[in-house]
Amino acid sequence: GAYTLIAPNENRRKQIQRIAEKELENLEKWKEQHRAKPVNLVPRRLGGSQSEAEVRQKQQLQQMQSKYQQKLKREESIRIKKEAEEAEIQKMKAIQREKSKKLEEKKRLQENLRREAFREHQQYKTAEFLSRLETELPNRSTYPTAFHNLQSSAWARRQAYKDSLKEEENQKLQGMKE
Repeated sequence: GAYTLIAPNENRRKQIQRIAEKELENLEKWKEQHRAKPVNLVPRRLGGSQSEAEVRQKQQLQQMQSKYQQKLKREESIRIKKEAEEAEIQKMKAIQREKSKKLEEKKRLQENLRREAFREHQQYKTAEFLSRLETELPNRSTYPTAFHNLQSSAWARRQAYKDSLKEEENQKLQGMKE
């Protein structure tokens, strides 16, 4: 529990006190120099040409109207804020509509591509089936109704045309062999 006590320096303390007194004197001089001076005005009539009663009545009327003016200002600010919010909502709706249209268009294109691919695949499989069926049939003349039904579609006519070309080519080859 021992402690050390340092004794104050008297010279330093007196010096600080002299500086403080000097600064206080300077402050008092500055206050005296910058003190507000008395106002000397020439007397004249104020308030214009209206009587005090008229001025009081006008003030009262302004005070009563100020409530309504504040209410109108508030309503106007609320209306402006609502319009801004509505404009923002409309803008967002327009953006969403555009996104929806793009997505719908994309889906439509994908659906068309899918249908086209399905149609091509179906035609390929049908052609494959018909060619297999044709190779398995011994003679066309025994099945005239099936042949007639095949020629009813454009694809079937095309296929029939190709088959007739193949037959002609085969006949030419046979003739050359003989």
